Amino acid sequence: MAGIAIEKIDILGNPNIGVYIFANNEVAIVPPIVDQVLEEILIKTLRVRTVIKTKIADTILPGVMLAGNSKGILVPRTIRDEELREIKSGFSGNISVIKAPQNALGNIVVANSKAAMIYRDFDDETAKIIRDTLEVGSVVRGTIAGLVTVGSAAVITNRGGIVHPDAKSEEIEYLSQLFGVAMDVSSVNFGVFFVRSGVVANDYGVIVGSRTTGPEILRISRILGGGN
Repeated sequence: MAGIAIEKIDILGNPNIGVYIFANNEVAIVPPIVDQVLEEILIKTLRVRTVIKTKIADTILPGVMLAGNSKGILVPRTIRDEELREIKSGFSGNISVIKAPQNALGNIVVANSKAAMIYRDFDDETAKIIRDTLEVGSVVRGTIAGLVTVGSAAVITNRGGIVHPDAKSEEIEYLSQLFGVAMDVSSVNFGVFFVRSGVVANDYGVIVGSRTTGPEILRISRILGGGN
């Protein structure tokens, strides 16, 4: 498989770019503070059709508040009507409002086109909504590296997945089988273990935070490029 495009950026001088950006293979959703230069980098690197600029629940953190895959996007109950309209105007897939008390869906759901791992306290109704919205075969409750915030501890596409360095080998094997892709541990931004905070990826490209080292970039691009 060909190598994957990778680009290093920051937002407002912050290397934790994952908190600001949600992306699938169709769209990237970013806060209004993102300028045209960054918008063009996202389009070129991730090959998304469009970049949607909006706050989510009146925050500038779409990467924290949203979760999903290319079939569907999960939004928190605190999303505002005008924000939901912005997403619907640019994304033609499934969109569901998750009524659970937890708002930071990006921290507690991780998914690709095959499966989703979700926060262990989500009820069965929420799990079914997630399954139907994302059109995945499996939705499981779990932890990664002992963390209930599974979305913050992994970045998983249809080409590969990176997880928190404290994940055990049997855990990585289980996740590989669940999501149907090779996976391995990595850090980002010069040793940060919560990889989602500094990585945004889809099947076409990867964006990493500006403090990410050369060895980290090589590792992330190899794993998420499907070159395990």
